[in-house]
Amino acid sequence: MANTSDISRGMILNLEGSLYSVVEFGENKTARAAAKIWAKLKGIDNHRSIEKTWNSGDTIFPVRVEKRTYQFLYKDDTGYNFMDTETFEQVALQENAIDSPQYLKEGHEATVFINTDNDQILGAELPDKIALLITYCEPGVRGDTATRTLKQATLETGATVGVPLFVNEGEIIRINTKTGEYVDRVK
Repeated sequence: MANTSDISRGMILNLEGSLYSVVEFGENKTARAAAKIWAKLKGIDNHRSIEKTWNSGDTIFPVRVEKRTYQFLYKDDTGYNFMDTETFEQVALQENAIDSPQYLKEGHEATVFINTDNDQILGAELPDKIALLITYCEPGVRGDTATRTLKQATLETGATVGVPLFVNEGEIIRINTKTGEYVDRVK
């Protein structure tokens, strides 16, 4: 059985019948009392965010999760459709089960989390950085590299992101999918 010393980021825990993913965790120590372990948790099946505190050494109930690579095919009325790159099995996920769906483009790969106890699909996560084409932005001016001023650019997926003034329409840029920020230009 696992205890609080085994907690790590991304771990999925079963708390009172609901599944939660550990977003952040830490330890609070005081001189007189026993250490407390705290965690910020994001609900997988109920989409709630909570904070939980345990005494050091308490029992926790992790869920064994398998990560598989799936390819995004298309979006329709049933949701976002993905295909397993090994078995060619297709699954449809709702938008709230996908991390950063606004950056999904046909053909992109995503990591799909599957509960090994009951083969239930828990959700999907995009890679940390994705390269996308800018379909519209105001023209850049030569020499606009000295300031950290940003302008809005529309990507090929329809999402908008702040980019530096020197970036132009038609260029491919790399986006951090966790924060939604511009990273760099792809050469």
